[in-house]
Amino acid sequence: MDLRQLRYFVAVARERNYTRAAEVLHIAQPALSRQIQLLEDELGVVLLLRSSRPVQLTGSGRLFYEQALQVLGRVEQMVEATRRVGLNRNRVLSIGFVASTLYGGLPLLVRKLREHAPDLDIRLLEMLSIQQIAALKEGRIDIGFGRLPHSDPNVAGTVLRKERLVAALPPGNPLAHGAEPVALAELAGQTLIVYPKEPRPSYADFVFGLFTGAAIRPGEVQEVREIQTALGLVAAEAGLCIIPSSARQMRSDVHYRPISDPGALSPVILSHRMGDSSDQLKLVRALIRDMYAENPAWLGQDSVIGPEDEGPAGP
Repeated sequence: MDLRQLRYFVAVARERNYTRAAEVLHIAQPALSRQIQLLEDELGVVLLLRSSRPVQLTGSGRLFYEQALQVLGRVEQMVEATRRVGLNRNRVLSIGFVASTLYGGLPLLVRKLREHAPDLDIRLLEMLSIQQIAALKEGRIDIGFGRLPHSDPNVAGTVLRKERLVAALPPGNPLAHGAEPVALAELAGQTLIVYPKEPRPSYADFVFGLFTGAAIRPGEVQEVREIQTALGLVAAEAGLCIIPSSARQMRSDVHYRPISDPGALSPVILSHRMGDSSDQLKLVRALIRDMYAENPAWLGQDSVIGPEDEGPAGP
């Protein structure tokens, strides 16, 4: 077994099609099929069901795919790190983040990182919570800041804080008066705008779960791709949206009221590869603790700190 065979297998598993995978890899399809067959012969198990359209992974294939992603991701990291040392370049810390964290502590954290580690090359990549898990395993990011719990055993999660959710309401909505908390039950029958539309599961499913758990049915539901679009539609009187409290900074032309239901909290989760003991991760954790101890204005009264949970970040 060699790295080339792993790359070939990952390409087929992603594309679910031998022809497309061969085109991506720039090799002939028979040669690709032969290498996958040799890989299966060496392992003694079937990885791919070729008779199905699209090609499907077997149970062994799914496990091997997850492990292959990690191996290839680590190899890419090793190559990049070696090159950077050889070329006397800075170290790299790639951070994945969901857009709403830009209105909380992420900007301050990045500034503190640059102060404490000026030789660190910090790269910020916007991606959804579910995308961060794959990116961590593939080595495309080193840490992620997301909002959805996960159960992947290869990724550890720390709940940094739980942030109160708020209803973003059109100015003309009857509920857009006063600043006192509003119950989810009061939103029944209202047009609900959720994000992101895809991929799923996502924050949209989290919001749906709140309504379902409270036995409340919204009226019409409109799904959009980004929080910015959702709030723009709220401003246009198209409906209401449920967002984390810190994201209220995004627009001043809509009205915000906290959700009073006890479960209306959105976690901010720091994710990283299981077993990561790097100095960069230790620095990130220390700076976050210092930030929270300072009780910054953006933290406000709408956040519950911790608990810091190691391991998969939920069911």
